[in-house]
Amino acid sequence: MPEFAWPWMFLVLPLPFLVRRFWRAAAPSQALNLPHPGLVLVQADRPPASRGMALLYALAWCCLVVAAARPQTLGPPEPQARSGRATMLAVDLSGSMSREDMLLAGQLVSRFAAVEAIAGDFINRRAGDEVGLILFGSQAYLVTPLTYDLDAVRAQLEGSVVGLPGTETAIGDALAVAVKRLAAMPEQARVVVLLTDGVNNAGSIAPLEAAKAAKAAGVRIYTIGIGATQLRVPDFFGSRVVNPSADLDVGMLTDIANQTGGRFFRATDANELAQAYRAIDALEPVPQSGQPLRPRYELFRWPLLAGLLIMALAALPRIGWRSARA
Repeated sequence: MPEFAWPWMFLVLPLPFLVRRFWRAAAPSQALNLPHPGLVLVQADRPPASRGMALLYALAWCCLVVAAARPQTLGPPEPQARSGRATMLAVDLSGSMSREDMLLAGQLVSRFAAVEAIAGDFINRRAGDEVGLILFGSQAYLVTPLTYDLDAVRAQLEGSVVGLPGTETAIGDALAVAVKRLAAMPEQARVVVLLTDGVNNAGSIAPLEAAKAAKAAGVRIYTIGIGATQLRVPDFFGSRVVNPSADLDVGMLTDIANQTGGRFFRATDANELAQAYRAIDALEPVPQSGQPLRPRYELFRWPLLAGLLIMALAALPRIGWRSARA
């Protein structure tokens, strides 16, 4: 049985009858306010009206009202396929993420610019996953809760500003926020992707303590250490080569990943960063069916077409009569 999206449109069904009943046409002499009583208005001949034509117009009006009410029919329930994975992205926005030592398309860009470019593509490939976003510096903030709206997650990442959460790095706090948000998900689905370029020097929770809590909660943590290992900088004698990632705590990030069943990735340029995200993207999904949905099929086109055809059919006698008069 069809349903109507806007059933209140049927309230206008008696409108033509009410207009005809209560809106009386003015007499010709009243409408023109003729100054000479002797002047007689000669009315133009009208085509003969018939009960059949009135019925056709009434039927056409009914069809148009039915179309305006938007008849719909519901299809059979269709389960929505979901991967079952829940991925929480924790991205470092400390001040050092503005350092330009990442090679992207042959040009040096800031670390966050490389993350923005590569992680955006990673997010796009997570169709069917729930994805959330945590940004951290001196403090950790849940910016986007777990959601299937990947466009919203990507937009939040693209709108982020380096240094806004603070210039230091609170890795432990970021992991704690992620573990708390993933606790309600199926155990096989809980994944954290942590990206940082430094060492934990802020926050109230030690990273290894947060990793222990993650392990207890069944959360796998994949860590990515970002930043070049060599960068030529000018000095008094011309230039020299330095290691801009000397502060990166590789040992800690490796321990966090190994302790929770994840992996550690080292990304010294945008290509290695993309490889790290592709490896994480290869996680096996957990088969899971989402809430079944019933598709809606719109049917308004058919009563609309019928109403227009009936109106055209009712207008044919008038057109023929005018042609004959001419």
